[in-house]
Amino acid sequence: MTTQDVTVSARGVSTRALLTGGAIAGPLYVAVWLVQAFTREGFDITRHPASLLANGGPGWIQTANFIVSGLLSIAGAVGLRRTISGRGRVWGPWLVGAYGVGLLLAAGFPADPAAGFPVGTPADYAEISARGMGHFVAGGIGFSGLIAGCLVIAAHYRSIGRRAFARFSAVTGILFFGAFAGLSAGAGSRPTIIAFDIAVVLGWTWLAAVCLDKRRTA
Repeated sequence: MTTQDVTVSARGVSTRALLTGGAIAGPLYVAVWLVQAFTREGFDITRHPASLLANGGPGWIQTANFIVSGLLSIAGAVGLRRTISGRGRVWGPWLVGAYGVGLLLAAGFPADPAAGFPVGTPADYAEISARGMGHFVAGGIGFSGLIAGCLVIAAHYRSIGRRAFARFSAVTGILFFGAFAGLSAGAGSRPTIIAFDIAVVLGWTWLAAVCLDKRRTA
């Protein structure tokens, strides 16, 4: 085996590791979120977005969840950059990386307490602090990156004849956009929170599926 063969082999192993990280980011995030959602006193998954879990004594758990999932998403983006060829090769991975950056920023700028959570917060509490504004900006960066990334990678899959993955990617991006827009306009109503929760799970499922698909050819 030549030095070049060893280098190529090592690069393939590291690429598969990066894509594995991207694939497990979502299941890990969702698992940590749901465990907290059903164990934290006063948290109602139909009324409170996951970001509120960063408040209170155990809030560090959700902060760590944002950091770990953000880093793994960026790792997945690097892996996608190495494996996507042709259409979408540049912007697809960059946009997925922006989603990871948004998660890291969300950790740095936690959401303000709201809607009675943590316990003791008034139900109608709606004050927005500087850190709360930072969290909105982080969400805008991350979710815009995910939505656009879905659509760009959908174009990539169409260009190589992978129609099922193309449709899955496009539908994920469109539904996530609708849920995010609804959340922004709905002022935290139960239907918009539930729809957004479902969209978050769908978005993470999409990222895991794409990373695993590209891992097979790495």
